[in-house]
Amino acid sequence: MFHAPDFKQLSKQIAAKTSADVEAALSSSRVTQDQLAALISPAAEPYLQQMAMQSSEITRNRFGKTTQLYAPIYLSNYCTNRCVYCGFSADNLIKRKCLTLDEAEREAMILHDRGFQHILLVSGEAESAVDVEYMEAITLRLRDKFAAVSIEIQPMSTEHYHRLFLAGITAVAVYQETYDRDMYKQVHLAGKKSDYDYRLETPARVAEAGMREVGIGALLGLSDWRAEGLAIGNHLAWLRKEFWSTAFTVSFPRMRPATGEFEPLQIVSEQNLSQLIFALRLFDPDVGLIVSTREEARYRNGMLGLGPTRYSAGSCTAPGGYGDADHEGEQFSVGDHRSLEEVCAAIREKGFDPVYKDWDCEFQTGMI
Repeated sequence: MFHAPDFKQLSKQIAAKTSADVEAALSSSRVTQDQLAALISPAAEPYLQQMAMQSSEITRNRFGKTTQLYAPIYLSNYCTNRCVYCGFSADNLIKRKCLTLDEAEREAMILHDRGFQHILLVSGEAESAVDVEYMEAITLRLRDKFAAVSIEIQPMSTEHYHRLFLAGITAVAVYQETYDRDMYKQVHLAGKKSDYDYRLETPARVAEAGMREVGIGALLGLSDWRAEGLAIGNHLAWLRKEFWSTAFTVSFPRMRPATGEFEPLQIVSEQNLSQLIFALRLFDPDVGLIVSTREEARYRNGMLGLGPTRYSAGSCTAPGGYGDADHEGEQFSVGDHRSLEEVCAAIREKGFDPVYKDWDCEFQTGMI
């Protein structure tokens, strides 16, 4: 089982890196975990242009000129956790809603009609509202209509993940939020999510269940972003070793305004975010890197081809938000409000190809 290294030691490891360490990492044919620390370090900041160029070359060699597009569907904003940074926190007085299966299917078909073939089903963490039976039922309705259906819901057992895999789920995203154990305790006040270790073990359970893809990441703005990046790299390397046949993605969500008005505890600039993305690309050439609509259009356009391989588009973070223009109860406010067509146009303008579909459930074995 993966054991997260001491967070303070990660920060010290990174702070000790010099320009010579950065240059050695940039000239290495295979970046080690210790060299990842150098690429994330302050010493690497003068090398950002070189990192961007190398990241772009690796991304082009591994993924071609493609950018995969997806959209989230929020099924429910009920949540039993008290997370101080989240709009869905049980402490917040927001309008709560859980979509019926018919409502969820209608939301999905709105996205289908807009051209989406990859969707991500998202919910707050409240098993009384969204349990394995609910997820199985909606997956069975949607799996033949989309190329890929992924989920980002409360952590589950290996058995429940396998059940959803058989129903047609292709990928699961579960973010640790912060690998800083002390900070984790401060921002997760109550609920099942307050169990740091159970959440940390979830990606392994997902892979053990046979899922095609597992997504990890940290919420940037809670603790030292450099140490978070090195912890992600360590976690990713362990998962690669243990589950070599599984695909992995890393997401880089920066904190956005949300109900509760929680302010970021650490400022993470666009330059910081870019350095982290470039470093992870050099460290793991094959990992999928996701930049969501949390980021503004200007930044997302500028990062095309430099490392990210997957973008969300036309996103709404409230249940029923695609069909109801007067929706309430968002998890957070998005930064890029462009439609799928507008995002695709921007991608093509930069000389890249938007991809609606790169996977089909017929490729997946074990389907019922």
